Amino acid sequence: MNVGIICEFDPLHRGHAHLLAQARAMGASAVVCAMSGSFTQRGSFAAVSKAARAEMAVRCGADLVLELPVLWAMATAERFAEGGVSLLARAGVVDTLLFGSESGDLAALRAAAEGLDSPAFTRALRDRQEDGVTFAAARQQALGTLPGVDASLLAQPNNILAVEYLRAIARQGNGLNAATIPRIGAGHDGPPEAGTSSASHLRTLLGQGAVGEVCAFMPDDAADILRREVQAGRIADPALCERAILYRLRTMSEADWRPYDQGGEGLYHRLYRAAQEGTSVAEVLAAAKTKRYPMARLRRMVLGAWLGLPEDVPPRMPYVRVLAANGTGRALLRQMRRGGVPVLTKPADAAALGGEAASLLALESRCADLRALACPRLERPGGDMRATPLMV
Repeated sequence: MNVGIICEFDPLHRGHAHLLAQARAMGASAVVCAMSGSFTQRGSFAAVSKAARAEMAVRCGADLVLELPVLWAMATAERFAEGGVSLLARAGVVDTLLFGSESGDLAALRAAAEGLDSPAFTRALRDRQEDGVTFAAARQQALGTLPGVDASLLAQPNNILAVEYLRAIARQGNGLNAATIPRIGAGHDGPPEAGTSSASHLRTLLGQGAVGEVCAFMPDDAADILRREVQAGRIADPALCERAILYRLRTMSEADWRPYDQGGEGLYHRLYRAAQEGTSVAEVLAAAKTKRYPMARLRRMVLGAWLGLPEDVPPRMPYVRVLAANGTGRALLRQMRRGGVPVLTKPADAAALGGEAASLLALESRCADLRALACPRLERPGGDMRATPLMV
């Protein structure tokens, strides 16, 4: 059995190490990670570079790390899940998707996933949205009208992702099996608990310069890599890009904002007006925020505009880009190539594929260059296009 995990590992902490260890306990012969790159699902810079996070992964239990492109990585939970599942399925060497959840009850999560794709849910959701509540609240209330479904699952972030993974598997019909384990220790945005901490709390500590405190919640190998990255000046501080982002926002017309309003609810009008008045990104976000729209959605719109992300997403993953591998991972790569999978390990591979693949890789390179602007030590542009996978 080969297990796939969809992740960010920003940074990789003990909870993540537990997930990797559980994959082995299930009997996994290999663990393949689909990991976000320079920007993350919450609509933010990855604090730790994708190269360093991929190295953490293979030092702490993964065999192969593949990059989830930004068009899926910095997106709604639904698109994030669609991209991660699609990437693992495209690799052709994974048979089981493993994920953590607050529930730990696969049957209950699957019932919720099936409920969200039912006609009865669609009708109930339409009625709830007319009440003017947030989409998340309307969705949970609508799901609660279906018999045999625990709608309270949608109140917790890892459950939400778990449900979306199951929906993606069902929609794509790729034959992946699914397994879940209960999330242990600290909650998603909560304080440390039982020797564990959430990644969001660790990023806050990292921003405060409390590197020692962060490392205390990480496996030793991952902590060593983090210390190296801090010393090298490669930890992203979004404040360093504040004026560059504001420049882009202030020079956008109202029509320029429209492609980034994926919900089509006119939210771009609010962001346009806020960008004309705000003196910081935080001010822009606060001015555009209402109870109807989650902050992560606004952050994704702002960063999407700054990065110049295209409106359209490819219908399928055009390539499989390798970030890191060990011996077992390299054997998987040979198997993938024999199966005709478009594997990228060097820029020339994308050039040979051409078209959509070359465009997407160029976008990833631009995103990596712009993330680099947020690091204390400014490196030469184009490094992502020259990079080769870490082979352990």
